[in-house]
Amino acid sequence: MSRSTGDTSRDQRGITGLETAIILIAFVVVASVFAFTVLSTGIFASERSKETVFSGIEEAQSTLEPRGAVIAYKGLLTGGTSTVYKLSFVVSNAVAGEPVDLTPSYDTNDAANDPDIISGAKQVTVVSFTDKNQAFSDLPFSIKYLGDNDGDHLLENNEKAEITVWLLDRVTGIAIGTAGSVAYMDGSGDGGGGGGITSSDTFLIASDEFTLQVQPANGAVLNIRRRLPTQLDTVMDLN
Repeated sequence: MSRSTGDTSRDQRGITGLETAIILIAFVVVASVFAFTVLSTGIFASERSKETVFSGIEEAQSTLEPRGAVIAYKGLLTGGTSTVYKLSFVVSNAVAGEPVDLTPSYDTNDAANDPDIISGAKQVTVVSFTDKNQAFSDLPFSIKYLGDNDGDHLLENNEKAEITVWLLDRVTGIAIGTAGSVAYMDGSGDGGGGGGITSSDTFLIASDEFTLQVQPANGAVLNIRRRLPTQLDTVMDLN
């Protein structure tokens, strides 16, 4: 019997050079896109980290620090009730940082009452007060610079400022030990300030504890917590 001698070639399949090049290019493109995404994410994260670090540095460099004790001053309301009418303390710029704007909205130059509103003043630093009875978010304060300063209201390196926080109006012309030497900030005409203790609030008396917060436009908040002595004197060093 004879075997068929037909076409004995087999069906062979393979990958041509062009197809290999297309696949290689596809892999390169995908890898490039992936690498670009990873790099972009890393750069973005790095930038955000840098901004966070710089923000922290700026905040640390714009922080106030207290210098010395807190001084409390006693006055007498009408009727002879003793209370603290103002608190003063000295601050400086911590770690030689950025200047802190201490522009006050009040001064103590008026011949009749203290403190008095400064017309047109743009106050950016805020002083708040809390005790067990009440909270004031924006108390009047006045500024006195100590030692060398350049005459503006920016607290800069090596400068010191005495901040006086007013809880009540000081009625000048009446001796501090006389009834009526201080008055509520109720717009009655006895004082020129505003934003402090009114007749509907609770005044500070012996053994009261309070907290002052000085909040600059930039930087950390300065917290000062003190307790009054068991007996009020005319001037009290609260350490």
